[in-house]
Amino acid sequence: MIFPDLPIEEQPEHIQFFFESVQFPFLYPDLISKWIEDSLEEEKKAINSISFIFCNDTYLLQINQEYLNHDTLTDVITFQYNETIDLPIEGDIFISIDRIKENANKFATTFDHELKRIMIHGTLHLAGYKDKSTKDKQLMTEKENYYLSKFDKVPKL
Repeated sequence: MIFPDLPIEEQPEHIQFFFESVQFPFLYPDLISKWIEDSLEEEKKAINSISFIFCNDTYLLQINQEYLNHDTLTDVITFQYNETIDLPIEGDIFISIDRIKENANKFATTFDHELKRIMIHGTLHLAGYKDKSTKDKQLMTEKENYYLSKFDKVPKL
């Protein structure tokens, strides 16, 4: 399901949001799109298309098992569809809303903040950042915090 209150023709062409088996108030898609665009522009990355797919644990676990051979719950899975990092970004970012809720409680933050953190995390993966090593995780966290701090500075549309 695409934005419930936003006609398809008004969605940004290169950043889209879909909902699979979940519903929650997604209140500012245009602002989120602008923030993602600005963040990637600062990273010197062009966008062809990015789809954010919000889903539940069951849906994301199935993807994790089927495509990554992992049998664990996760908050985000990112698929990049072009192999060359210099090409405009084209990918899907699957986000478990169940994990967002649980992590928000676990880390004593708001659902909204945790959702934005995971959205920029997936976006940074598409920009080429990794998080497997300690050094990579530290850089990823620094980048997440940096772009989260810039969210409130995005011009209101």
